Amino acid sequence: MKELIIISGKGGTGKTSLIAAFAALAEDKVLCDADVDAADLHLIMNPEVQERHDFISGRTAVIDPQRCTACGTCREMCRFDAIDENFRVNPIDCEGCGVCVHFCPEKAIDFPLNTCGEWYLSETRFGPMVHAQLHIAEENSGKLVSLVRREARQLAEKRGLSLLLTDGPPGVGCPVIASIGGASAVLIVTEPTVSGRHDMQRVIQLAEHFKVRPMLCINKADLNPEVSREIEAFSRSKGMAFLGTVPFDPVFTYAMVNGQTVVEYAPDAAATRAVRDMWQTLKAQI
Repeated sequence: MKELIIISGKGGTGKTSLIAAFAALAEDKVLCDADVDAADLHLIMNPEVQERHDFISGRTAVIDPQRCTACGTCREMCRFDAIDENFRVNPIDCEGCGVCVHFCPEKAIDFPLNTCGEWYLSETRFGPMVHAQLHIAEENSGKLVSLVRREARQLAEKRGLSLLLTDGPPGVGCPVIASIGGASAVLIVTEPTVSGRHDMQRVIQLAEHFKVRPMLCINKADLNPEVSREIEAFSRSKGMAFLGTVPFDPVFTYAMVNGQTVVEYAPDAAATRAVRDMWQTLKAQI
């Protein structure tokens, strides 16, 4: 089984639109949306949820006023100032370290698990999909990324499918690290701007650190042909597979508004032809 992760050094490069188009072109695949902090692949895929599960992770301290003697030990020990003068815990400030629970002489502090979000097994017009939604202001998104990837792999094995197409999160933080570990390859989508090139270099270093083979493509390449040529030359100097360029085209936005992939909405558009060519090159690489 092969797993392709599409990532980017910054948000808004078009990776979700690109993986949605690949979903329309690929066969024998499972879709996975690992961008759990800002999931949006479902807006194009329109999935029908078959199973819904809570994501439970981390803990938050809760002081029982019936048992609390207001001795102040918890306030002294808390490094995050999460306990106010009335001995109530602010759940936003609480980091779930458990120090107050351990040192409370009256054992008056409970430490329940948090329900941080939900994850789903769904069906789409292009096949099965595993996706999730982290609740507002919740943490542990890296754990949720690992969970949806694991469930997607198990689903692919169960159905005998040979490819995982995963929409990864942007940037270089914990969710990205959780999304690329153990993948067959990552496709980095960048833009021909100074910031786009800088962020691309950071995410390339991350992929190389975890020994995952990076590949590169440029979206909106014709907006700055000079920088596009520089990025392509950089990728070839690094020995990376350069999969091609996609021109700027509002058809991506129109397709998104209509809940479709660009392959469905405008099959003959120049951008769609570029995506088709890129997919053929990508299949040969993986």
